[in-house]
Amino acid sequence: MKKRILLTLLGLLLVAGILAGIKGLQIFTMVGKGKSFTPPPETVTTTTARPESWEITLRAVGSLEAAQGVTVSAELPGKVARLAFTPGTWIEAGSLLLQQDTSSEEAQLQAAEAEAALARVNFERLRMLVETNAVSKAAYDDGEAKHKQAMAQADTIRATIAKKTVRAPFSGRLGIRLVNLGQILKEGDPIVSLQAMDPIFINFMLPQQDMARIQPGLPVRITSDALPGRTVAGKITAINPQADSATRNVRVQATAANKEERLHPGGTAAPRHVCHGGRGAARQEPGAGHPRNRGASCALRRFSLRGRRTEKRKNRRLRPGGAPAVCPPRGKARRFRRRCLGP
Repeated sequence: MKKRILLTLLGLLLVAGILAGIKGLQIFTMVGKGKSFTPPPETVTTTTARPESWEITLRAVGSLEAAQGVTVSAELPGKVARLAFTPGTWIEAGSLLLQQDTSSEEAQLQAAEAEAALARVNFERLRMLVETNAVSKAAYDDGEAKHKQAMAQADTIRATIAKKTVRAPFSGRLGIRLVNLGQILKEGDPIVSLQAMDPIFINFMLPQQDMARIQPGLPVRITSDALPGRTVAGKITAINPQADSATRNVRVQATAANKEERLHPGGTAAPRHVCHGGRGAARQEPGAGHPRNRGASCALRRFSLRGRRTEKRKNRRLRPGGAPAVCPPRGKARRFRRRCLGP
């Protein structure tokens, strides 16, 4: 019994020794190959640095405004005697819109013109008599004053009649009629809306940090729900010199053609201004991998071909109501930059 157990143990030890020898031989072979292994050369791709153009799109939501728009109103009280326009039609400047009752003014005008004619005759007679010293100079001056007074009275009545004859102040599209024939109008009562919609203005707001990227004359792309799937080209025509002190935004106005009159004043539009960054290259500053600036994020700055930074601000870009950033003194710039970017 003991002999069998001893033989079994010897067999197991022999098998274990053989397996250990085989495994050790394999490990020795692998180590030898690792020492003699030479890694293949890495593939490196290179390209020539060259300046390229880029663009930055500024998006906003604005409102549409007519180039000229007004609600034509009654300047004097009176009764509507004639309506000379059709709602929704195009009308030229100076065309008759509405005529109020001027029968009493026309009667007064006839009397005033008769008095003016009599005063002119008397004045001409006095002028001939004063040349022969038949009348005094005072009588001549009194006749001249009465003539001018009569002419002024007639002109006043003509002006009243003209104010009761309402005409279009400019060419444009008429809206819905707000008065009826025979209606008694008060001073300031609305008659009809008149809008000149070609071209049309687009007013929108931009934050003050974008003011350095825009200037009058730059292109704008405009989209609106009134023109689904279409883009209208326009350009910036005016920039408000003052920023809103509450929102720090600046009002910008763009102008676009609207020959089809599909864009209506009071509607909304989404202008997109494309800021062309110009021709330049990008340079990487010391970032997280740089020993002098560990833990900081990597920053990219754009430089023009002359080496100047394209985002340099000028004093004329500062606007009333904006919020300027305080820059550190020149001697403390490095310490300030390290505090902002990281330890």
